[in-house]
Amino acid sequence: MAKKVYSWIILVFLCPILLLGTQKSKKAYELIYQDVQILKMKILELEKQSKKNQEDIIYIKKHLDEIHELMNLIRNEQANLIEEQEKIPAQYQVLLEKFDTLTSSLAEIAEDLIEIKQSTASIPQMAEEIPPDEIKDESAQGSTAEQQETTLEESAPKTQLDPNLSPQEVYNLARSDYLKGNFQLAIEGFTIYIEHFPESPLADNALYWIGECYFSQENFEEAIKKFNVLILSYPEGDKIPAAHLKKGICLMKTGKEEEALAVFKLLISKFPLEEEARIAQEKIKEIQSRILQ
Repeated sequence: MAKKVYSWIILVFLCPILLLGTQKSKKAYELIYQDVQILKMKILELEKQSKKNQEDIIYIKKHLDEIHELMNLIRNEQANLIEEQEKIPAQYQVLLEKFDTLTSSLAEIAEDLIEIKQSTASIPQMAEEIPPDEIKDESAQGSTAEQQETTLEESAPKTQLDPNLSPQEVYNLARSDYLKGNFQLAIEGFTIYIEHFPESPLADNALYWIGECYFSQENFEEAIKKFNVLILSYPEGDKIPAAHLKKGICLMKTGKEEEALAVFKLLISKFPLEEEARIAQEKIKEIQSRILQ
């Protein structure tokens, strides 16, 4: 009997303990279950975020491809632009050649008009000439025709124009003297041309070649004066770039390098596509290297 009572007492004490252990196990299971559910939710959220990130990556990749295509298009356009820019000097040269042809044609027309004008002007001059038989000076009656011609030649100005020569012939003779190295004769010939045909399209060219003659004679100060007159009188002439270049070189020759730099820079800014501009850049480098030494 005592054993049964003792067993019941033990059961009474063990039941709460067992029940408490069961409840604790149940709570632990519930906590684990809740954690699993939370983990599942987080995994779902991560999957959603991953899916969204993949969509963003696809979207970014698509835009990168578009940007890449756009960059290729820009590169192609730049290449085409560079190619077109390279063609510009050739096109410009063609235009210059056409312009030179038109200028030559205009010069020929102007010279024909000048010849006609001179021919019509010489008619009244011939009518006003005094016949030889009206000369009353007895001392001159015994002179020969050769002596009279000599007297006329001595009294004539040095820049007298030969009426038998056309404007183009006067210009060509002066140019021929320059090419032969007869610079003083060339200066006189070009001066005659400018004095008698100031409206000719080749008047600015004649003035330029006078400057070249002085340059060849190493008379740089006089050459600068002529180039200045050309630049001021014919600002649209085709010899202006060459005049700027030779003026700058004359200044270099006379030791005025700062002034020469200013002239070369002006030439490059006004005529960047001309060959003279390229030579001017080389002259600038030459001066600068000399200054740095």
